[in-house]
Amino acid sequence: MPVFTRFSEPPQPGDGMSEAAAEKAEGGESGEDARARAAAPDPARAASRLTLRRSFTRLRTWRTRHPRTARALRIATTALAAALVLGALLLPNTLPALKAAGFARIPAEAIIGAVVVLALPRRPRLVAAVLYGLGLTALTTVNLLDMGFNEYLGRGFNAALDWDLLPDARGYVEDTLGGGVATAVTVGAVVLVLLMAAVMVAATIRLASVLARHRVRATQGALIAGTVWVTCAALGLTLFGGPIASERGAGALKVHAQRTVESLRDEAAFVRQSKADTFGNTPPGELLPDLRGKDVIFTFIESYGRSAIEDPVMAPGVDRTLEASTAALEKAGFAARSGWLTSATYGGSSWLGHSTTMSGLWIDNQRRYRTVSAGDHLTLTKAFQKTGAWDTVGVMPGVQKGWPEEKWYGLDKLYDAFDLGYRGPKFSWSTMPDQYALEAFQRQVHGKKRDKPLMSFVILTSSHQPWAPIPKMVGWDELGDGSVFDAIQKAGNKASDVITDTTKSREEYGKSVQYSVTSLTQWLERYGTDDTVLVFLGDHQPIARVSGNGASRDVPVSIVAKDPKVLDKVADWHWTEGLKPERDAPVWKMSAFRDRFLKAFGSTPRPSKG
Repeated sequence: MPVFTRFSEPPQPGDGMSEAAAEKAEGGESGEDARARAAAPDPARAASRLTLRRSFTRLRTWRTRHPRTARALRIATTALAAALVLGALLLPNTLPALKAAGFARIPAEAIIGAVVVLALPRRPRLVAAVLYGLGLTALTTVNLLDMGFNEYLGRGFNAALDWDLLPDARGYVEDTLGGGVATAVTVGAVVLVLLMAAVMVAATIRLASVLARHRVRATQGALIAGTVWVTCAALGLTLFGGPIASERGAGALKVHAQRTVESLRDEAAFVRQSKADTFGNTPPGELLPDLRGKDVIFTFIESYGRSAIEDPVMAPGVDRTLEASTAALEKAGFAARSGWLTSATYGGSSWLGHSTTMSGLWIDNQRRYRTVSAGDHLTLTKAFQKTGAWDTVGVMPGVQKGWPEEKWYGLDKLYDAFDLGYRGPKFSWSTMPDQYALEAFQRQVHGKKRDKPLMSFVILTSSHQPWAPIPKMVGWDELGDGSVFDAIQKAGNKASDVITDTTKSREEYGKSVQYSVTSLTQWLERYGTDDTVLVFLGDHQPIARVSGNGASRDVPVSIVAKDPKVLDKVADWHWTEGLKPERDAPVWKMSAFRDRFLKAFGSTPRPSKG
């Protein structure tokens, strides 16, 4: 037994055997073997190094054989790297400012970068160059986003709030130009950012290397450039309408940082504001007593802005439509009053305009929208529901997925794009023509007998960009399931032809507004009753490419009714008679409409505190 035990155990170092031998006996590896294995060259790594050495050897050989070409290539590469860096530092954030004269500046950030690079040893210098290149990539990216947001939404990009809008932008491209184009654009944008990062980093590394090789002359150049910059800044010298001494890059990043901080502070303040409500504690019986028995319809016309009525290109056709519609409504017994509201949004994000009008709060970003729609702040539409005196419905042909805001708006029933029985073609982003949506509303909702009057919240979409193709009016009795629009859609303009042409976009936008207004007013002539009260307005102005740079955010708003008592209630608003508001008609913030409307029709303020 002792013999068996001794030979069944692994030999130990103290048993007359070396430590290395014991390790081998245990199936392990001796320290000497491990060191020897570590010292042995890795074949793959050795091959890679050899390939790299050969590449450098060939490059040196080529430079020796072609010195002039090599020198010209080095100069060109350095010049291109400098142009990329200077271009990134001086790039503006709006398309109108994108002019060659804007790049005739001396950026302070370039001088500071050169000084830092010259002061660092090799490895820290390389790290600084990489970080500088990544910083230029971030700066260029936010400037490009600013350009897009300024062009479409009339404001800059907000890093704290606007990432949520990028999927909506992709959805718009998909609905307008197709899923393949949307995917290509998405992938292209990602590849562009990655490529830009690689190119910027390569450029800054190249410049850092050149500066280090010519340290004395580079130091002298940086000193001269810094002196010139300080002199130009002190004297306020300008060139081509702008300051020669520029700090555009640092200023842009500072603005974005401040915008982010302010947005975070604003969120906390808005939460408190949304909890305080002038009518938060008003009993149901004291809400809207002067509209009891009336069928009230709130309708938003997509992108129906002040430019449609006053711009010299679009206004003539739209104004004729408004005048003809006013006359037709008067013949049918209706009267109208119109004014202006300043929208909380511009160019897009229609839901911000809808929620601002209905809530009485200024909702100009997605975070505010999410905050208020998740709470119980009283919307104008919910005030009707709260009374118990109305049935409340929403008709939203643009909604194609779950819409939890239905509860916040106080809608008993929502009819979305799939509930209206439409079997015709889409018109770009718009799922169906406004005329069909209104006829479906009449057939499925408004025209049915009910025990209570009806409050309706209707969102029309035919005037949504890109305004191609645009539906045309057909006989109301010919609408059927919408198949009648097949030929009209096929004969219309292609979205890709209009979306890239500013002049055509403006013309087609005006036509789309004419179509939407005609659809709505003809529906009212055809189906309106003595108890119908229609409130319709735009959600925002069209994009800057159509409405013009610096255009106001005003949208028209009209109240139409047969009962003169309804319009008597708003006589002190001093709105213009008819559907076209005069230039000097009153202008209110869109957030003021809810309280004014509630008070005009007899509601008693009973505030709730935040």
